[in-house]
Amino acid sequence: MDLTEEIENEGGIWALEQKIDQPMDEEAGRLKNMYREKKFSVILLLRLAFQSLGVVYGDLGTSPLYVFYNTFPKGIDDTEDVIGALSLIIYSLTLVPLIKYVFIVCRANDNGQGGTFALYSLLCRHAKVNTIPNQHRTDEELTTYSRNTIHKQSFAAKTKRWLEAHAFRKNALLLLVLVGTCMVIGDGILTPAISVLSASGGIKIDHPRMSNDVVILVSVIILLFLFSLQHYGPDKVGWLFAPIVLLWFLLIGGIGIFNICKHDKGILRAFSPVYIFRYFKRRGKNGWISLGGIMLSITGTEALFADLAHFPVSAIQLAFTVVVFPCLLLAYCGQAAYLMKNKEHVYDAFYRSIPDGIYWPMFVIATLAAIVASQATISATFSIIKQANALGCFPRIKVVHTSKKFLGQIYVPDINWILMVLCIVVTVGFKNQSQIGNAYGTAVVVVMLVTTFLMILIMLLVWRCHWILVFIFTALSLIVECTYFSSVLFKINQGGWVPLVIAGVFLLIMYIWHYGTLKRYEFEMHSKISMAWILGLGPSLGLVRVPGVGLVYTELASGVPHIFSHLVTNLPAIHSVVVFVCVKYLPVYTVPEDERFLVKRIGPKNFHIFRCVARYGYKDLHKKDDEFEKKLFDNLFLFIRLESMMEGCSDSDEYSVFSGGQKTVCSPENETCSSVGDCILPENMAAGMSSGRASSHTEVDEMEFLLSCRAAGVVHIMGNTVVTARRGSRFYKRISIDYIYAFLRKICREHSVIFNVPHETLLNVGQVFYV
Repeated sequence: MDLTEEIENEGGIWALEQKIDQPMDEEAGRLKNMYREKKFSVILLLRLAFQSLGVVYGDLGTSPLYVFYNTFPKGIDDTEDVIGALSLIIYSLTLVPLIKYVFIVCRANDNGQGGTFALYSLLCRHAKVNTIPNQHRTDEELTTYSRNTIHKQSFAAKTKRWLEAHAFRKNALLLLVLVGTCMVIGDGILTPAISVLSASGGIKIDHPRMSNDVVILVSVIILLFLFSLQHYGPDKVGWLFAPIVLLWFLLIGGIGIFNICKHDKGILRAFSPVYIFRYFKRRGKNGWISLGGIMLSITGTEALFADLAHFPVSAIQLAFTVVVFPCLLLAYCGQAAYLMKNKEHVYDAFYRSIPDGIYWPMFVIATLAAIVASQATISATFSIIKQANALGCFPRIKVVHTSKKFLGQIYVPDINWILMVLCIVVTVGFKNQSQIGNAYGTAVVVVMLVTTFLMILIMLLVWRCHWILVFIFTALSLIVECTYFSSVLFKINQGGWVPLVIAGVFLLIMYIWHYGTLKRYEFEMHSKISMAWILGLGPSLGLVRVPGVGLVYTELASGVPHIFSHLVTNLPAIHSVVVFVCVKYLPVYTVPEDERFLVKRIGPKNFHIFRCVARYGYKDLHKKDDEFEKKLFDNLFLFIRLESMMEGCSDSDEYSVFSGGQKTVCSPENETCSSVGDCILPENMAAGMSSGRASSHTEVDEMEFLLSCRAAGVVHIMGNTVVTARRGSRFYKRISIDYIYAFLRKICREHSVIFNVPHETLLNVGQVFYV
């Protein structure tokens, strides 16, 4: 019975399509391993807690440089205001970094990964909210694809159904994540500016007549030096970070104790929240506006969460509770005690409160601490850009892996120079800490609000907390953060507009890129060709099969991409071996190497058509070398070897169709394993081995055929889809698609560069798509 008669018996193309291009359920199931959380000894935990000081807490630790100045930009009228401001600082540090982030938000990590996109990836695994629907149930078999089961009648299930019901809610969630991401990028611009400028300002204490332009020049030189060193990566100089920051915390804590004992021990009464009420009662609207400066005491908290990938949560918690939190409280109390006797020195309270004997050593350490703080936020910006890129929300750009030991340490050249230019522009343009502080506060509070809204969904869908606990967390978080947000609104015209403009530009870029990416994916989905139609052409596909291997890249995990049909209808020949390669990113932080590739055969053996799905997480990197092609062929060869060993279980048997609608179904016990990973062979393998000798000749023949085709040449066939707006589209759509998206596509890196495809083996297939 030929293939055409089989199609007729089964009721047409669609029935055969379901049989020959099924999802890779069994292939993925074979790869699943058990994930075990790492346990750390006490000594190792202490070591990791020490190292976390240099990477995680630099930004938060340098806040004492500028908090009191930004809280009282017009000077201190009443020393009682210092006590009220200190009380606000104490409870802000307690509620936000300590309770909310260190002990609650840090627990919402994605297998140790933190940040806005880590929370979003968690939600994408527990609800179908990903706007690009390229996930399949086979992806859930990954060891890193951890998620909890939700009971249908639970409140979590109702929330899940509500979130999935309308595309508007999915888009709103994505927009919320993008806003938070853009504000983190703004944070990466403003943190180096305010930290370095505040540290450099110490020069004027011994030289009061020195022009402010000299301080600006010194700051710019330090910033140029900082950004120029980024290509080495934090791993090269990271061994210096932890000792510097630890010394910084110990010194500011010790100086705080000195100032409390010397100037005013009564400052400790600020631990009573009564002084917060008196502060607002006495200062009124001015006290409310001053919250924008007090909020700077908790800046760096988001960087703490974004840099979580390098250390376990227990190490982060230990370092904060034992070193960071008490030293910061002592530092602020010491400055407040000094200001009680010297309120006219509020503009440079940090440096004025340093004892004369250690002033210059402290100045050097403060400058180094500012550089470390800047490094932490810059690294966090690189990481979040990489995550956005992987999830289709940022143009493809060059990413350099700077460390062989740590997956998360990367360098993004284009973003580095953009951050440097914008940082210098902000520093030179504003020239003082006050306006930069106003801008900084706006960025930080918006990121905190975004995190709060995402945490509400995490607590409901992932943790499945009782709604009362969710309500308590939401109420406390929003009361504090909305209070700060209302304060920074008063400072929009005093520098607070800067992060809004920066975030607006990046948000526009990211949303337009995501929109174009989504439309391209939908175009591929709707224009894909039935695999049954291709197989109906026969083993030659109606063409001349020339020696060689054709790797057809597509975003689809099933079906034939439109570029392939476009190719075969315009060229009279196709390669002897065709492999449809789907490279996709999943909402997981990484995909283990032995679970990355899924391989299966499509159709009978004499067609020599395969499908390979390469899966990556948002922290995985494509190294610019030949590993991708090599690993693809390694998995393909292993698939053929194991397929021939499994008696009666080749995909060609699975795809054979009999009259009356019967088909041969391979049982899970003897399904072909399709990866380099460990395979658990069934008990009947001994019998299969003897029968496998009979099929070994076939295996050798096909292996030799593949090797000869590979030696004849490998051609990478990629689509070059041009997206353009339809005639009659609204003007904003034409501008977005025809100009902005087209420009981004022109300057972004091509897939051929990412996979290091030689130009002589690249074949681009052009097509135009109207939206």
